[in-house]
Amino acid sequence: MKIYISADIEGITGVTHWDDAVKPQPDYENFRKQMTLEVKAACDGANEAGANEIWIKDAHADGRNIDGSKLPENTKLIRGWSGHPLSMVQELNSSFDALMMIGFHSSAGSAGNPLSHTMSSSKIQYMKINDTFISEFHLFGFASMVMGVPVVLISGDEQICNDANSFMPGIITVNVKKGVGDSTINIQPDVAIDQIRDSAKQALSSDLSSYSTKVPDRFQLEIQYKHHKNAYKSSYYPGTVLVDPVTCSFQTDDYFELLRMVLFAI
Repeated sequence: MKIYISADIEGITGVTHWDDAVKPQPDYENFRKQMTLEVKAACDGANEAGANEIWIKDAHADGRNIDGSKLPENTKLIRGWSGHPLSMVQELNSSFDALMMIGFHSSAGSAGNPLSHTMSSSKIQYMKINDTFISEFHLFGFASMVMGVPVVLISGDEQICNDANSFMPGIITVNVKKGVGDSTINIQPDVAIDQIRDSAKQALSSDLSSYSTKVPDRFQLEIQYKHHKNAYKSSYYPGTVLVDPVTCSFQTDDYFELLRMVLFAI
């Protein structure tokens, strides 16, 4: 069984402020360690379920957060950013049996996490696909589904877990915290690690075909920016329409083209 894990940090247990998530702030090192341990827990659960190969994308900030020396020997860690449109799921393809997302967070415009955003906290007001507000989980979950790879597990804040359950009924979720205003209410970090390990084993020990979700025939992407200059620039991507000074719209039936547009737009 070949498994892919995409890992972010804003949905890691305890992370509450940008100082927790950004180098070289003093609190960052503690949460980098917790991110590594939560990813390792997902790997351990996958191995207990019979995985023989696990690929991991470090998908936060510069892509150089996870300590690979703490991971099992059957893992491959993707660090940094290639510039490929698959971005947070770089190298994912139909040869993988399942995708798991660790440390994911709620979308831009959501109150589910003090650090809620979609792709860019500085540029993006919100993103929608087919009139539904989307997070990074949705953006790359669609990419996985288009390839026929089921998304079987997500860990992160309560809101992203609820959104995942609505988007993909049956997905296993691990809710490690709840955002309240500019605060978070967190479960104990070791408990989070245990729950992620057990949930990964549970998710991958079941019938993976049961996680399949119907993919739309056509995708309409809407991006609203915080500054009009970014919308103006993005409107020059082929097929993109400037809806108003801060909002662009793009339609396609090829999801890779949508990801290519996002790469240009961000």
